[in-house]
Amino acid sequence: MRKLLPLLSTNPHGGGRSALTCRFRCGDACFHEVPNTSDNEYVGDVIAGVLSRRSALRAAAVVTVASAAGGAVVLGGAPEAVARPQKPARPDGARGLRFAAVAPNTADQVTVPAGYAQNVVIRWGEPILRGAPAFDSEKQTAKAQAGQFGYNNDFLSLLPLRGEHHRQVLVANHEYTDEVLMFRGYDSENPTREQVEIAWAAHGLSVVVVQEEHRSGKLTPVSRHHLNRRLHTTSEFELTGPAAGSALLRTSADPEGRIVLGTLNNCAGGTTPWGTTLHGEENFNQYFAYGSSATDKRYGVGTGASERKWERFDTRFDLRQEPNEVHRQGWVVELDPYDPESTPRKRTALGRFKHEAAQPRLTEDGRPVVYMGDDERFDYFYKFVSSKRMKKGGSRAAREHNLTLLDEGTLYVAKLTGDSPAAEIDGTGKLPNDGEFDGSGQWIPLATAGPDGAVSHVPGMTADEVFVFTRLAGDKVGATKMDRPEDVEPSPRSGRVYVALTNNTNRGKGTNPGADEANPRNLNKHGQILELAEHWDDPAADGFAWRLFLVAGDPNDPATYFAGFPKEKVSPISCPDNVAFDPHGNLWISTDGNQLGSHDGLFGVATRGERRGELKQFLTVPKGAETCGPIIQDRRVVVAVQHPGELDGASVENPKSDWPDGPGKIVRPSVVSVWRKDGGDIGV
Repeated sequence: MRKLLPLLSTNPHGGGRSALTCRFRCGDACFHEVPNTSDNEYVGDVIAGVLSRRSALRAAAVVTVASAAGGAVVLGGAPEAVARPQKPARPDGARGLRFAAVAPNTADQVTVPAGYAQNVVIRWGEPILRGAPAFDSEKQTAKAQAGQFGYNNDFLSLLPLRGEHHRQVLVANHEYTDEVLMFRGYDSENPTREQVEIAWAAHGLSVVVVQEEHRSGKLTPVSRHHLNRRLHTTSEFELTGPAAGSALLRTSADPEGRIVLGTLNNCAGGTTPWGTTLHGEENFNQYFAYGSSATDKRYGVGTGASERKWERFDTRFDLRQEPNEVHRQGWVVELDPYDPESTPRKRTALGRFKHEAAQPRLTEDGRPVVYMGDDERFDYFYKFVSSKRMKKGGSRAAREHNLTLLDEGTLYVAKLTGDSPAAEIDGTGKLPNDGEFDGSGQWIPLATAGPDGAVSHVPGMTADEVFVFTRLAGDKVGATKMDRPEDVEPSPRSGRVYVALTNNTNRGKGTNPGADEANPRNLNKHGQILELAEHWDDPAADGFAWRLFLVAGDPNDPATYFAGFPKEKVSPISCPDNVAFDPHGNLWISTDGNQLGSHDGLFGVATRGERRGELKQFLTVPKGAETCGPIIQDRRVVVAVQHPGELDGASVENPKSDWPDGPGKIVRPSVVSVWRKDGGDIGV
C-alpha cells in the first residue's frame, strides 16, 4: 500500500492557510468563538462516515426518501448511481478531462498540463478606466487605484459582447486587501489615510472588456472601453427588496435606509440567465469595530478595534457611532455589466449572512431559484425561490422586468435528517445497524416577500428581522449545521446541486456539536462535496435527497471517497472551495487551504457515466496563492490567482513569491487564461 501523503495538520489556521491569509481575509475567524451557539443539528465531517460505507461497497450510494406526496424520490437513479463493475480506465479520461493530470507540487508558478499554454490576462493595478495611470507599486494613490483593476480577484464571469468580434466582458470580485503585501513599510497599528483609501479603492468589483486571440485561448484587456467599470468601498449601491428602508438599515448618512456606500469582501457569485452577475458579500464583519449587540456577535463582529483601523478614518466603520452600518453589508449584489451607468443592487430578499455563491437555476415555468452557502463553521445552506417569471429576449422591457426577479419570493434554509437511532452514532464513523448513513432533506421557509410587503414564517421574528438577521432565523427553525458551505452550483445538465463544504476541524471539540447521523466523524480537515437532488427535479420543491459525491483527502486514506471511482486513479484533493461546470457536464473544483503538502489547484471531476468520480488535477497556483473563480469554456480555462505570496513573514520588503513578473517585482494577484497549444477544445 502506498503511504499517505504528508499532512499539514499542525497548522492552527485552518487547512493549509497561512496566518497572514487568516488575518487579512477573514479576520482570524478560526481563532474566535464559533458564532453559531444554537442547538441545531450539524452536517459536517460526519458525512465522511458515509464514505466509509460506500468505499466498502465500491459503489455510489443511493439515497431514497419519501416525497411529500407519498411517492419515492431516488437520488442518483441514473445508471452511474448504482453498483457497477469496475472497468479498466481508458488512458484518455472522461470527455472534457482528457489531459495529463498535473502532479502535486510547490512550484512558484501556475503549472498546467503538457500541451497547454497560459497568459496573465490582467494584474492588480492595471489601468482599465480612462485617465488611470500605469501601475507603480512605489507611487500608489487612491485616485489611481479607483481606475485600476482591484486586488485579490475571486469570482469571475465572462459574458458575451454582441457586435464586437472576439470580445467578452470579464467581471471580477475583489475580496480583500493584504496591506502588508501592498505597501512598503506598512505599520498595521498606524496605517495612513492614503493607505486606507487605496485599500478602499482596491476592494469591490471590476468590469473590463477582454479581447480574444483568434487562434488560442489568450485574453488581453481592452483598457478604457466604455463598459469598463470600477466599483469599490465608496461607490453607491441601492438596497432593494423587502428590507429596503427598514429601521434596521438606516444610518445618520442614509436616514431612508436605501443607499449604501460600498461592497465588502466579495467572494464567490453567479451569472444569471438574464445577463447580470451576482456577488456575495462574505467576511464583512472584520471591517467593523466595537461591536456590542447579540446580533453583532452572531455575525462575528469583534468588540475591539478592527485589523485595518478603518474606523479611524470613517465613522461608519465604528459601530459605537453607527450601529446599523454593519447591517448594510452581507448581502448578494446584482450588477448589470452592460449598463455602466446603472447602480448595483443589494438584494435583501436573499437574506443577510456571509454569502459564498449565489447561482440561479430556473424552474420549469421560468422562475429563478438561487442557491447560497453561508461560509462559517456550523452555519447553513439556503435557497431563494422567486415568485416572478423571467422574460426572454434582450428588449429593454425584458431587462427592466428581469432586474426585479430577486426582490419577490420565499427564502428557505436547509434541514437534513437521518433515519438511525442516536445511540447507534458513536462519533467514530462506525455504521449504524441499517448499514448506511442516510436521510431526507427539507427546505424550511423563513420569510416571503411580495409586492405588498413581506411575511415572516419564523415565530418571534418580524420579516425585517428575518431578512437582516437571517442567521438567527436559521437558528430558530432548527436548520442543519454544516461545514463551511462555500460555493454552490446546480448542474445545467442533470439539475443536481453540488455544494462545496471546505472543512471544519472543530467538530466535537469543547462545546461544539457532537456526532449525529449526518456527522459521524469528529474531524474534517479536507472537506467534501455534497450532491443534492430536489424532489421531482423541481427547484421549487420543499424537499430533497442528498448524498456525498466526493470526500476529499489523500486517495490512500480509507475515509476518502470519489463517487465509487477507483481511488488509485484520481488526484489527491483537499479543501474544495469554488465550483463550476464545463460544457460536457464535468464539475470543476478550485481549492483553498490544501493540507496535503501541495499548492492549491483546479480539478475536474466527471459527474455521470461510467467515469463518474474520475478526478484529475488541471493546474496548481504559485506559493501562498488560492485558486478562485474558475470559468471553463470550450477553448479556455480562466482562473483568479488570489493572494499569491501570502505566507507567514512575507512583506513587500521580504517577498515569499515573485509571481507573476519575476524577481524584483511586487507580487500581484492576477487572472490567468489557459488553453491547448494546438487550438483544440479543453480536455477533448
